[in-house]
Amino acid sequence: MKEKTYIEDIDRNMYDFRNVETAEDTYRVDEGLTPDIVDQISREKNDPEWMHEFRLKSLEVYNRLKVPDWGPPIDGLDMNHIVTYVRPKTGMSGKWSDVPADIKDTFERLGIPQAERESLAGVGAQYDSELVYHNVKKEVAEQGVVYSDLESAMHGPYADMIRDHFMHLVPPTDHKFAALHGAVWSGGSFVYVPAGVTVEIPLQSYFRLNAPGAGQFEHTLIIVEEGANLHFIEGCSAPKYNVANLHAGCVELFVGKNAKLRYSTIENWSKNMYNLNTKRAIVEEGGTMEWVSGSFGSHTSYLYPMTILNGAGARMEFTGITFAGKGQNLDTGMKVVHNAPDTSSVVSTRSISKDGGISTYRSSVQVTKKAKGAKSSVSCTSLMLDAKSRSDTIPAMDVRTKDADIGHEARIGRISDDAVFYLMSRGLSEEDARALIVSGFADDVSKELPLEYAVEMNNLIRLEMKGAIG
Repeated sequence: MKEKTYIEDIDRNMYDFRNVETAEDTYRVDEGLTPDIVDQISREKNDPEWMHEFRLKSLEVYNRLKVPDWGPPIDGLDMNHIVTYVRPKTGMSGKWSDVPADIKDTFERLGIPQAERESLAGVGAQYDSELVYHNVKKEVAEQGVVYSDLESAMHGPYADMIRDHFMHLVPPTDHKFAALHGAVWSGGSFVYVPAGVTVEIPLQSYFRLNAPGAGQFEHTLIIVEEGANLHFIEGCSAPKYNVANLHAGCVELFVGKNAKLRYSTIENWSKNMYNLNTKRAIVEEGGTMEWVSGSFGSHTSYLYPMTILNGAGARMEFTGITFAGKGQNLDTGMKVVHNAPDTSSVVSTRSISKDGGISTYRSSVQVTKKAKGAKSSVSCTSLMLDAKSRSDTIPAMDVRTKDADIGHEARIGRISDDAVFYLMSRGLSEEDARALIVSGFADDVSKELPLEYAVEMNNLIRLEMKGAIG
C-alpha cells in the first residue's frame, strides 16, 4: 500500500464520520439566541424554576458583555446561525443495548464501550446536546459515589447541593461565553465523592457533537469531599463540516480538604470548531488538583483551566500539550491563584505548530497577600516545525507578598536537522524521523495520560506529522 504523506490523504475515519439528521429522529431549536429559545430549552429540560430564571438572567448578561478582543479572532462565529440545542429523539439509558443503533455505532467506533468494560468505573456518553448513556459500576455506587447526568441530579436528593455550587466558580458575569453557557447549557455530568472515599479506577465522560452548525454546552460539576480521591477523564470529538460549530462547555471542580482530583482531557474537535471552554477548580487545605490537558482540534481555541488554591498547603500540577496545524489558531494556557500560605503550583506545557498553525500560550500566576510561602514554577516549551508557523508565550505574574518563590521559563525552537539526519542514517525516513522527535517532545504529557488516551494522542501526532512532508 502506498504510504500517505499529505494531510488531505489521511483516512481520519475514527473521528470524521457522521450521522445524517432527520426530522423523525432529531429535535432541534431554531438558529440564534432569543428569550423564546431559552424558554424552549428550559421547558424541554424540565428545569426547576430557579434554573429557568438563571438562564434568562444569563442571557441578559450575555447581551450586555462584549466579545473578547485580545485573543484570536472569532469573526467566523455568528450566533445567529448557531443552533444551541439539538438532541436525538431518545431518552438516556443505563443499558448499552438500549441506545439507538446509529448512536451506539458512533461510540463503538470511538472505543467507548470497550474502554468502559476494560478499565473504567463509570461512563457518560453525550451526543449533541444530551447524554444518551450513563452508567456506574455497582461497587463504586456502593461506596456512596454519585455519577449521573446533571439534569436528573437536579431533581433528586442532591438538588440543593447542585443549586449551591452551579456556576458559583464560573459566574455568568465572568465573560460573554460563560454567560452564553449559563443561558443554554445542556448535558454534562454530576459527580459527588463522599469524604474519605477513593475511587480506584477512573470515571469518564465522552462528548460527541454530530450536528452541523450547532453548539455543545455541557456542564460538568464535580465535588470531591475531604480526604477523597478521584480521577476523571474527558474526551471530545466531532466530524468536520463546512460551517462553524461551537463548543462552550463549563467545568467546575470542588476539591475538599486533603482530597485529590486528577482531571484528564483530550480535546480532538474538528477544524471548523470554535472551542471557547471554561474550566475552574477550587482547592481547600492540603488538597491536590492535577490537570492533564491535550488540545489537538478546533479552528480556534480559548482554553485556560484555572485553579484557586484556597487553603493552606493546597497544590496544583498542570501538564498540557497543544498541536496547531494548518488553519488553526489555538490560544491555550492556565491560570492559578495562590490564596493561602504554603500553596504550590507546578506547570509544564508543550506546544507544537506546523504548516502555518498558530499556538499561543498564556499563563497567569496570582499570589495574594495571604499566600506567604507560596511556590510556583511555570515551564513552557514550543516546537515549530516550519518557517511559516508561529508560537508565542504570554506570561503574567501578579505577586503581592515578598515571601514567595515564583519562576517562569519559556523556550521556543525547531527540530534539529542534525537529529533528523542521525535518525535517517539509522534507517528511518525523514517523515518517521520527524514524527519520532515530536512524539518524544510530547512524551512528558503522554506518560501522564491513561493508556488509551496516550495511544490516541500519539496517533493524532502521527496523523498530523504525515501532512508535514510531501
